[in-house]
Amino acid sequence: MATEKQREAARKNIKKAQAKWKSMSSHAHSRSQPEGRQRMKPGTTGQGNYYHVEVRPKDEFTTFRTQDVGGEGHLQRIAGKRSSGSWATSTWLISKDDAHLEDNKLVADTKDAKDLLQKLGSTPVHLSGDRFQAKDRRNVPERAKPTSAQTRARHENIKKAQATRRKKS
Repeated sequence: MATEKQREAARKNIKKAQAKWKSMSSHAHSRSQPEGRQRMKPGTTGQGNYYHVEVRPKDEFTTFRTQDVGGEGHLQRIAGKRSSGSWATSTWLISKDDAHLEDNKLVADTKDAKDLLQKLGSTPVHLSGDRFQAKDRRNVPERAKPTSAQTRARHENIKKAQATRRKKS
C-alpha cells in the first residue's frame, strides 16, 4: 500500500503531466509518444464499412472528391485531380453490404458491385485489411470508336425506342 506521502507525490506528478499535456499541440502529442502513434491509413485495419479498390496511385493527384455511384452509400468513386487539371478515378469504395471476402478475393453480392468488378481492367488483388489493388479499364482511343459493343448497344437502344413507339400508336 502506498503511504500518504507517495499518494501526494503521485497527485502532484499527475497535475504536472496534465498541465504539460494541455500546453502541447496535437502534433507535439503524437511526437512525444515513444511508438510514434500515427494515424492508420484508411482500410488497413479491416474494420471499416468499405473495401478500397485502388486503381491509380494517390501520388498522381493533388485533390480528391468522393462521389456516390448508384444508391447512396453503396458504391463510391474517389476521383483525383491531377496537377494538369484533368480528373480520373483514384479508388473505388465498395460497401461491405455489397461484397464480401472469400479466400482473399473480393466477391460481389449485388448487381452494381458485380458490374464494377467486371469493368475493372484486372481482378482486384488483396493487399491488407480492406485494401485491394486493380487496374482501371483500358482507355479506348477515339480512332477505335465506336467499338463493336457500342455499336451493338446503339442498335439495341434504337430497337427499344421503335418498339415503344409502335406500342403507343
